[in-house]
Amino acid sequence: MALPHESNTMDTPPNKPAAPKKQRQTRLVFAAITLLIVAALAQRWWWNRSHVSTDNAQLEGRIVPIAARVGGYVLSVPVADNQATKAGDLLVEIDPRDFTARLSLAEAEYQEALSSAGKEGQPGIAQAQIAAAQANAAAASSQTHSIEAQIVEARANVDKTQRDYVRASDLAKQKMFSAAALDAAETALKSAEARVSALEAQLRSTRESASAVNQQVGVSAAGLKAAQAKVVAAQANVSLARNQLADTRVLSPADGVISKKAIEAGQMIQAGQTLMYLVQSETPWVVANLKETEVEQVKPGQKVEIDIDAYPGVRLAGHVDSFSSATGARFTLLPPDNSTGNFTKVVQRIPVKIVIDEVPEGIALSPGMSVNVVIATR
Repeated sequence: MALPHESNTMDTPPNKPAAPKKQRQTRLVFAAITLLIVAALAQRWWWNRSHVSTDNAQLEGRIVPIAARVGGYVLSVPVADNQATKAGDLLVEIDPRDFTARLSLAEAEYQEALSSAGKEGQPGIAQAQIAAAQANAAAASSQTHSIEAQIVEARANVDKTQRDYVRASDLAKQKMFSAAALDAAETALKSAEARVSALEAQLRSTRESASAVNQQVGVSAAGLKAAQAKVVAAQANVSLARNQLADTRVLSPADGVISKKAIEAGQMIQAGQTLMYLVQSETPWVVANLKETEVEQVKPGQKVEIDIDAYPGVRLAGHVDSFSSATGARFTLLPPDNSTGNFTKVVQRIPVKIVIDEVPEGIALSPGMSVNVVIATR
């Protein structure tokens, strides 16, 4: 019975090293996993030192609201949603009849103003009034000069008749001149003085008339300026009416695609009403909202890798173009006000514009698409 016991005793020692061997294997596996984790973390740390990435980014483009500059009845809308259009294509046509009538009325008022103010080679009513007033002023001035000359002559005649009367009086005292002759000399003197008085009164009346005529010249000149101002105003009204008539045809401002069309033929629209939107046919750009703690590493011109969620596996190249002048929160409807006392510090986001260098064929990019960006900062 002792032999089996001895046999068992001899078989036990070779099995003792199995536990330490498993422990060593476990330690090796743990060490390897630890090294892999450390290496991955080190690689990630090193990568983060030279790259900035975010998934808070989207494509942006120019979306133009199409609005009418004049109101009226819509005759036709020759475009549909998602239809491509070229610059200058007709988008909406408004009934032009009222605007055509306004243009005709403005042109008639312009011609009326021209008839008053006159134009090159054709004097108008106001100019004719000035010419007549100037002619009357010249006639009044000539008449004034004529009366003044007559007064000078009449005064000279008064002096002569006065001397004749004095001589006649002296001779009459010496009984050498008859009383009838003396009376005649006195009558001649009084007649000459009366003529001077009459001419002086006529001169005053003529001068008053000349003053009135000169005032009429000034009034006529002012009337001409007013008529010329009316011509300018009428011409402006013609231009305005012509522009409004042209605005009855709403044209596409650029190449693009029609979206959100909200107008149909037969509707009445108001000036400034948005009718549809035009998404311009140009390469969109990326707006990446980076944390304010990451912006220091980013500079204009740095290369960017762009992954688009709509096209998995497609990676586009781009570069940093510019930075927003304010954080995104400042452009919200109710910007946060940290001075109210209810303050919680939040890392702000700063929009960064990224330009796409080239878009491969078959890739259709639309504003609003979500993208992931990786910026190489070193």
